[in-house]
Amino acid sequence: MLVTADHGFIYQTQPLEQSDFLGAAPEGAQLLYKDRRFILGKGLKISPSLRKFTSKQVGLAGTIEIQIPKSINRLRLQGSGSRYVHGGASLQEIVIPVLKVKKKRQSDVNEVEVDIIRGSSSIITSGQLAVTFYQRTPVSDKVKPRVLRAGIYNEAGELVSDSHELTFDLAADNSRDRETAVRFVLTRKADESNGREVILKLEERHAGTSHFKEYRSIRYGVRRSFKSDFD
Repeated sequence: MLVTADHGFIYQTQPLEQSDFLGAAPEGAQLLYKDRRFILGKGLKISPSLRKFTSKQVGLAGTIEIQIPKSINRLRLQGSGSRYVHGGASLQEIVIPVLKVKKKRQSDVNEVEVDIIRGSSSIITSGQLAVTFYQRTPVSDKVKPRVLRAGIYNEAGELVSDSHELTFDLAADNSRDRETAVRFVLTRKADESNGREVILKLEERHAGTSHFKEYRSIRYGVRRSFKSDFD
């Protein structure tokens, strides 16, 4: 894909000073057309501020002569519009940008999506919790594996179970074969959340860093009548 423009131009954001305009007016036997950056006519007089061309020099038929201000100076004209001009022979006006864009086909390549399957109860009553994670689709050329960290946290953000790093890279077509069962063992820290909620989180590492962002989470209530024997 190529991105370009129809012509080059000169643009100045600030108001122009008097020195930005030509001091002398163009003269000639016949002035046919005058713009801010060029004059068309016949018998145009030589001026140290203007560059003169014949029709033949610019590849045109006829006897029209052309004069263009040297540098980026403007010819004086009534009205606004002097900040944006084109039609001269400065580098800005005769060269246009051309950008060559190569777009890699990455927009349709994504990482696999993973769901947390809650069991029959949303209450934790023992020192362990069994959870199933479901990989929605098989990995393929367009669906890449996903690596997630799983753990149970209290409402203060403290880890209250063991932590598992899980790689979801299953290519099975059968949905049952894309389920991953994980058993979490609660620590003694979880006893402080008895009667409250804890959060099972799937977290994903920010690319190129040691920081994690939450990918998916669900909440469980803790209703335990005895303390954990596991650490």
